[in-house]
Amino acid sequence: QVRLVESGGGSVQAGGSLKLSCVVSEYAYATYCLGWFRQVPGKEREGIAVIVSDGSTGYATAVKGRFTISKDNANNTLYLQMNSLKPDDTAMYYCAAKQSYCSWSRNDYASWGQGTQVTVSS
Repeated sequence: QVRLVESGGGSVQAGGSLKLSCVVSEYAYATYCLGWFRQVPGKEREGIAVIVSDGSTGYATAVKGRFTISKDNANNTLYLQMNSLKPDDTAMYYCAAKQSYCSWSRNDYASWGQGTQVTVSS
């Protein structure tokens, strides 16, 4: 069982920044695809950023150019740096892990963090 523990959510005004962290089980960190998803009530959980084991990254159109996904190999930690935040970014944010290739579908990820709330006010 892959364990993921998130932190870093909070409230910020539009235009501000937040950085989310997710500590990942050591055995999964090196070889798994890791991703960030978000969900608002009544909507599907959507993938917004993924990072492959070799460090390659991918972003959803809605966050590209504003959010950056990265890994700290020394601490088995996944990050999501969020800049130029908008009220539409308000959601519960989750980190997730899956074996092998990356996917944008939540159904392909078996392991999830507990979620952290991000609220952006106008």
